Amino acid sequence: MTRLNVNVDHVATVRQARGGIEPDPVLAAYLAELAGAEGIVVHLREDRRHIQERDVWMLRETVKTKLNLEMAPTDPMVKIAADIRPDMATLVPEKRQELTTEGGLDTAGNPKEIKSVVKRLRKEGIFVSLFIDPDPAQIKAAAATGAEMVEIHTGAYADAPDEAGKEAELSRIRKAVGKAYAAGLRVSAGHGLDYFNVVRIAEIEGIEELNIGHSIISRAITAGMDLAVRDMTDLIRAGSLQGPGV
Repeated sequence: MTRLNVNVDHVATVRQARGGIEPDPVLAAYLAELAGAEGIVVHLREDRRHIQERDVWMLRETVKTKLNLEMAPTDPMVKIAADIRPDMATLVPEKRQELTTEGGLDTAGNPKEIKSVVKRLRKEGIFVSLFIDPDPAQIKAAAATGAEMVEIHTGAYADAPDEAGKEAELSRIRKAVGKAYAAGLRVSAGHGLDYFNVVRIAEIEGIEELNIGHSIISRAITAGMDLAVRDMTDLIRAGSLQGPGV
């Protein structure tokens, strides 16, 4: 059975828009676990645009399932991971100007650098995954780094404009999963998955976990709007009925 890990980055995005304390991604992670999520994912970016170090430290103390820290393969991030000791670290590419992660890690183009980071993380007892495109060269390079898992980037599938394009990307992903397992790697997948396209990915044999964030957070905002408005209306009505000075 494929497991769901929920990324709560964009709860923090809403919080950071006002620089306040709510909504809290730590509370969102707790609720996600209560609802059945089998892991929590956060990306501590260099520019701290959403998740903050405070969040990761608190999540380390409160997450009951599995905490997966997405991180750039840099010395500062390795130090933070070594201090926090998440259950799992996923190495991802990172560019300041991007809205979200735009593609897989170029492991084949930076084998020594990635291998060094993987070695340092595993020495700290942290399970390591690499976020890569469904490309044979990247899978081969990932296996050579000592990483234990790869997360297959599903963005091209999610963004395909027509059925033919989606079928082509699904074929790439299936082949990538097979090659990864043949190379001794475990497999997860994610990026751009939503309520309309996730089933076909979940059907692929060999994918252990799906990491999904934006679509779940978006659904939570709209699905909870009715209750949120009703609760606020009730409070306003209660205050109005009491009147001033009561």
